[in-house]
Amino acid sequence: MRLLFIRHGQTPANVLGQLDTAHPGPGLTDLGLEQAARIPEALSAEPIDALFASTLVRTQITAAPLAVERGLAVTVLGGIHEIEAGTLEKRSDPESVRGYLETVFAWGAGNLDVEMPGNTNGHHFFGRFDSDISEIVASGAETAAVVSHGAAIRVWVARHARNVSPVFAGQHDLMNTGIVVVEGSFDDGWSLTEWQGTPIGGSELSDATAADPTGETLTEARDDTRA
Repeated sequence: MRLLFIRHGQTPANVLGQLDTAHPGPGLTDLGLEQAARIPEALSAEPIDALFASTLVRTQITAAPLAVERGLAVTVLGGIHEIEAGTLEKRSDPESVRGYLETVFAWGAGNLDVEMPGNTNGHHFFGRFDSDISEIVASGAETAAVVSHGAAIRVWVARHARNVSPVFAGQHDLMNTGIVVVEGSFDDGWSLTEWQGTPIGGSELSDATAADPTGETLTEARDDTRA
């Protein structure tokens, strides 16, 4: 199976650099709406059979233009939402952002017992996310677009992509509407085939002024605490 993981469009929290993971979450900025509107043309050559989004509204808004263009329903799944920030929720200070990213990428490296402050651990995250991916695989679609979230996509790939090191995802940005493509299955393994960290509608849709904590690299987060 081929999975096109698409990060949602820009939100106000992304602009402010906040860890914003609670339900239902914010909508999109004007730039985020433009990023979403560019997705159908950017993916015009992709044979997409099914379209999925998380329970956070920003993913559903992002998926809407592609759904209209392809005549597809957006199936909302309960497990592919962002990794909860716990007591770090709404924080934007460098120490909190670093703590969040170091925790989730510890999960990607296999340290699933590490706990997010005031929340849960990697066992819970992969349990819910893998369950939804299994449902997508069982749908029979050959290629599915999955609109999800920056940290969640990156950490899932870090753990499951067998052809790259687990640190790969922590070393690469994933901006709003960036796309990550994997192929395979849980039985045979997953391979990373594409990582486009910039918006798929064009690099001019990037916002260099936005702090965007869940899309930045671990190195950037650590450097911020030393600035």
